[in-house]
Amino acid sequence: SPQGRSKKKSRKHQRFMERRALLEQKGLLSPRGRLGSQTPEAGLEALAALTEANGTTAPRCDKVPKPKRIVSAPLSPSASPDSIARHHSVLLSQGNGSSKRVRTSSLVLRPGKYVAIDCEMVGTGPQGRLSELARCSVVNYEGDVIYDKYVQPELPIVDYRTRWSGITKQHMKNAIPFKAAQAEILKILKDKIVVGHAIHNDFQALKYFHPKDRTRDTSQIPVLKKRAGLPVRANVSLKNLARYLLHKKIQVGCKGHSSVEDAQTAMELYRLVEVQWEKELAHSLPPRPPSPVTDPTADSSQYLDDQYWPTDLMASGL
Repeated sequence: SPQGRSKKKSRKHQRFMERRALLEQKGLLSPRGRLGSQTPEAGLEALAALTEANGTTAPRCDKVPKPKRIVSAPLSPSASPDSIARHHSVLLSQGNGSSKRVRTSSLVLRPGKYVAIDCEMVGTGPQGRLSELARCSVVNYEGDVIYDKYVQPELPIVDYRTRWSGITKQHMKNAIPFKAAQAEILKILKDKIVVGHAIHNDFQALKYFHPKDRTRDTSQIPVLKKRAGLPVRANVSLKNLARYLLHKKIQVGCKGHSSVEDAQTAMELYRLVEVQWEKELAHSLPPRPPSPVTDPTADSSQYLDDQYWPTDLMASGL
């Protein structure tokens, strides 16, 4: 009957109020507050406490759970370049492709994997026609210098090429031997994605070959040339790309180039088109199989062995 239901409800309410009074005495509930007027945290706590007092077990919630953010899975330190490129592609496809997402994409992709390099050479050998390393600069993803040293070539210098290299006899007084510099530089480049402009010249001066899928040559990327409004097949200098795309002047004056400035400029250009470039590479580069321990690429010092150099290059260096 309605009267019976009312009495039953009243008894239930009385039990509820008794439990509530008990909880207030224990300090688990505010004496003056009502369950509906409390903060979410207090409300959840009270609800859990009342449920436990009623004879059922329930987890106690101290805080309101925050909504989960969907974040891209972080890449492992040994992530391959094609994995990185695919990750870029995912980032590009998410959201509306805003400039903020583009600027922060590489922060997700571990910017420590990226360096930019530039070398300055002097002339040695007959009539100074051989090019040997005289200075090498390496910068990180942010453009900060992590290596910049003058290097003493293995052969006597015939032509300092100061107008272009910026190298003088004075610089060679504190230069380190080529072998020592080479070991230091290759240690930095190992397992990195290396950015540079006409970077094959820098690797040749270092007597080193870097894996193609870990090399980003700003002189070979059509995206940059298109963005600058230049023919895709044209040979565009770093100086012109900097002028058209970065609106800055480099390699000016008669004191020669600065390898630090050139490396920083190459990295700036890379970052300008980074996401699009990596997305295109994801489709063009074949997957890179893991190298066995016996692979010469596992030890950068073995790159110096004659068996890994092309025959024509060996002949031209004699």
